Amino acid sequence: MCTVCGCDTPHHHPGHDHGHDHHDDHHDHGSSRMIQVERDILAHNDGHAARNRAVFAERGILALNLVSSPGSGKTTLLCRTVEALKARMPVAVIEGDQQTSFDAERIRATGAPAFQINTGKGCHLDAHMIESALARLRPEEDSVLFIENVGNLVCPAAFDLGEAAKVAILSVTEGEDKPLKYPHMFQAASLMVLNKTDLLPHLDFDVDACVAHARRVNPSITVLMLSARTGDGLDPWLEWIAERRRHTLAHRAESLEAKLAAVRATMDSSG
Repeated sequence: MCTVCGCDTPHHHPGHDHGHDHHDDHHDHGSSRMIQVERDILAHNDGHAARNRAVFAERGILALNLVSSPGSGKTTLLCRTVEALKARMPVAVIEGDQQTSFDAERIRATGAPAFQINTGKGCHLDAHMIESALARLRPEEDSVLFIENVGNLVCPAAFDLGEAAKVAILSVTEGEDKPLKYPHMFQAASLMVLNKTDLLPHLDFDVDACVAHARRVNPSITVLMLSARTGDGLDPWLEWIAERRRHTLAHRAESLEAKLAAVRATMDSSG
C-alpha cells in the first residue's frame, strides 16, 4: 500500500495508553519518517517516469493517463474513443484495476491491443508498472496510448507515469464539488471531461459551478462535456486528442532533424 494515501499508517485508537509521556516526540519522529518514505517512493517513481517519457518521445507515442473515481464511465469512453480513432491512427490501451481483466477484454473487443495490470491492494498505477507493461504491449510508433488508471481521485494525482497529460473524467452523477474535494487531482489534470451529460435533465448537477470549482484549483484546465453512452459531444474530445498527437509528432520530427544535423556536422568536421 502507498504512503501517499496513508493507508499503511498505524492508527492511534482513542483511549490507548502508551505508558509514557513522550507521545508527541514519537509522533513527530514517525511523521518525519513517513514523509521521507513518501519522498523516496516518489523519487524512485519519477526515475521510471523519465524513462517512459523518453521512450514515448523517441517513438512518437502520445500517452494519456485517464483518471477518475470508480464508475465515471472511463472504459465506456475508451471503447467509443478507440472505435472512432482506430481507422485514423494506431491506438493501444493499458488497463489498471485492482482485480479482473474485464476492462481489457472490452477494449480488445474493439480491435485494439490492450494490456491488463492488476494492482491487488494497490490504489494506483506507478511508472514501473507502465515500464513493464510497455515491454509486453509494444505500442506502435506514432500511436496514441491510453492508460486507464485505477478508480481513485487521490493517489494517481501524485504518480507521474511519463504521460503527456492527465485527463480527469468526472461523471455528472458524482456532484459538482468533486474538484474542491480532490484538488490535487484536478490541479494535475490538463483536461476535465464531464461525462454522462445525457443524464443532466434528471439531475440537479450544476455544470457552471463544477467548471468554476475546477478552474478555481486549476485556472488553465480545459473542460469538455460529452456522453460516452450516446456519443454526443465526442468530436471535441477526439479533436483534443488529435491536436495533442500532432504536437507529439512535430516534436519527434524536430528531434530527429536535430540528431541528423548533429551527425552531418560531425561528418563534416571529420573531413
